[in-house]
Amino acid sequence: MIVLDGKKTSNDLKLEIAQEVDRMKVAGSKVPHLAAILVGEDGASLTYVGSKVRSCEQVGFESTLLKFPDTISEEELLDQVHALNTNDSIDGYIVQLPLPKHIDENKILMAIDPEKDVDGFHPYNFGKMALEMDTFIPATPFGIMEILERYQVKTKGKHVVVVGRSHIVGRPMSILLSRKGNPGNATVTLAHSHTANLAELTQQADIVIMALGIPHFLKADMVKAGAVIIDVGITRVPNADSPKGYQIVGDVDFNEVAPKSSYITPVPGGVGPMTIAMLLKNTLLACKRRQN
Repeated sequence: MIVLDGKKTSNDLKLEIAQEVDRMKVAGSKVPHLAAILVGEDGASLTYVGSKVRSCEQVGFESTLLKFPDTISEEELLDQVHALNTNDSIDGYIVQLPLPKHIDENKILMAIDPEKDVDGFHPYNFGKMALEMDTFIPATPFGIMEILERYQVKTKGKHVVVVGRSHIVGRPMSILLSRKGNPGNATVTLAHSHTANLAELTQQADIVIMALGIPHFLKADMVKAGAVIIDVGITRVPNADSPKGYQIVGDVDFNEVAPKSSYITPVPGGVGPMTIAMLLKNTLLACKRRQN
């Protein structure tokens, strides 16, 4: 059993990006600039955006954080999005989700310039991904593809079961792993919480990608020996023994499933760190495209 170390892989990737930025500086080229819009005081969002800002500093990017109270109106937020669209110093930006209930997330995401949509959520970019065209891939699926490639996990001809059908993880993964290329060329089954024979499907899978959001859902009796297990789930569960009062767990019961698997991602330290690294990679790509 090999643990797919997302923390190490993300650090390797950040080092490669930092070296590329150094070369850009020497050549007198523009340094990538990532901006983030944060609305409200959601704890997880604050932590995530803070990590993105620190990561920008690590690789030599410029970064801008725009914070607004959760009382901001939809129209005011749209004005901020349009301002970033027309700001030539910004190469890419993200609008941190979730947004307050009085704001239509789809309307905000649709307003983002697809050429600056480094989250890869805009329908324009999603459509190009589905057509196997060059585009921004959502950061979490992009990170999973990167870690599969770097660990040389074979996907060609394999049966992949993706559990979870979100537009951010599940659906993109089903598209990416079925497309031509490496990683890819897999036969993909997209399952979800209403799939009647879920355990039967995961037992047949060569690769299982869990993105359901239910802690420790996948047990050892639900996978076959030698399966590759990718755990996208991140849930805080109460733990009185932890200084924080909680612990982070995934959708996979790691202690049960790991001994049966050939490769497995841990939580934390698996897919999570890759998400931010791939956001940086998308921003670097956006900067290069804009220069060309």
